[in-house]
Amino acid sequence: MLPSHLVQSILESAPDAMIVADACGCIVFANHQAVALFGYELQELVGSPLELLLPEPLRGKHVGHREAFAHTPRTRPMGAGLELAARRKDGSELPVEISLSPIADGGTMFAAATIRDVTARKRIEAELRAAREAADRANQAKSRFLATASHDLRQPLQTLSLLNGTLQRLSKVPVASEALARQEQAITAMMRLVNALLDVSKLESGTIRPEITDFTVASLFDELRQEFTALALTKGLKLEVETCHDSIQSDPALVEQILRNLVSNAIKYTRRGRVLLRCSHQSDSVRLEVLDTGIGISADQVPHIFEEFYQVGTEPHATRQGYGLGLSIVSRLVSLLGLTLDVQSELGKGSTFRLDVPSSRATANRENAVPSAMNGQHERSRVAPRVLLVADDVGVRDATRMLLRAEGYEVLTAASGAEALQRLEDRSHIDLLIADYQLGEETGMQVIAAARKRVGAVVRAVLVTGDTSPLVRALELEREDRLSVVTKPIQAERLLALVSELIARE
Repeated sequence: MLPSHLVQSILESAPDAMIVADACGCIVFANHQAVALFGYELQELVGSPLELLLPEPLRGKHVGHREAFAHTPRTRPMGAGLELAARRKDGSELPVEISLSPIADGGTMFAAATIRDVTARKRIEAELRAAREAADRANQAKSRFLATASHDLRQPLQTLSLLNGTLQRLSKVPVASEALARQEQAITAMMRLVNALLDVSKLESGTIRPEITDFTVASLFDELRQEFTALALTKGLKLEVETCHDSIQSDPALVEQILRNLVSNAIKYTRRGRVLLRCSHQSDSVRLEVLDTGIGISADQVPHIFEEFYQVGTEPHATRQGYGLGLSIVSRLVSLLGLTLDVQSELGKGSTFRLDVPSSRATANRENAVPSAMNGQHERSRVAPRVLLVADDVGVRDATRMLLRAEGYEVLTAASGAEALQRLEDRSHIDLLIADYQLGEETGMQVIAAARKRVGAVVRAVLVTGDTSPLVRALELEREDRLSVVTKPIQAERLLALVSELIARE
């Protein structure tokens, strides 16, 4: 048994306020931390009821709680799950945590209460809560900005690109043609930067949510072949895309974006030779590979290539070929999808990027592999194909109309679904429908569906969108329904190639 003076010393040295009360609720002991916390002198506390230390509205109820504890005494926190408050001598209140312990001395029962002032902790919790709410509001504002920017920033770029393509077809003056070619390069660079910045911002804000589904590698490879064959040829390179009959399970739009960035980088850093896109079947996954005969990457640079704004072989003040965001986006998308990306490279000989994607549960249909749309050029009918163009932005609509007419198409235009249906009343036959996704209170998909219903056939269609939300990206799965979904800004040459391929398709 410890001497009483030692017990008293232990209680006085405790870091928290301690009060001991008898069965009647009268205070019989208070340490100096309790005196300091509540502002009473020791003699004011000893002999006073415990309710002295409670806010007045709680005093009546506390008597019943105290009597209940006396009947079933046990060590426990007081008011578990509740916000507790105490009252100082000056009338101010403070948040507290209280632990109760029964003490038996012979036949007499006492209750010991350890009282901790949690004012500082509550203030920090409130500050964290306010900061979290502010961050949530900022993220919501950022998401709204990105949704607007995805459309509004791409609209003028789309117009510029289409007008440039039209002028290049009409210009017969060499100096003007050279200026337009330089302008096209600048517009293309601007497109890539805007797309990259929007992609990075969306990944940072968490607005991109993967939509996991089964899809064929062949359809993915075919899209990339169409997009990059012409670009490779302009650099004197050969883009080889091997046939792949495997099916994989992931987000098709995001996997396509990963490969698009890898192929684009391969073409950018390859001066001669080829870029190869192929696949190989693993035990439970499919390996998608992008190989090039480019400048390669030294071993000391490989760890840095996925950093933002880092470019291989670029001096700090040299003219930049890009902005060093492509592989940073690739790294974030790979992480978002839970995939594995491996890099092997040798300086001066080329690089290989290997992306492992889970195999689809469904068996790939080898006999129905998507054929390449670039295997041959279809001759256009002597009668000019008729295109119905639906866009509510006057600049984009006029620029697209001029480009298509310069290429030899007959173009009908409409600003809304109602106008589009009226055009079909006047001239029911069309070879292709091009619709913007956002058309005021209706969508391009609604216009396409209404047009198909009006003509009683599945009209080939192109949906052009600046919206990259999962809802719109999911529309790409409807390609088998003669629908192609393209994201703004789309280059004039790619749009014309897509229109030609769709019209020529049987």
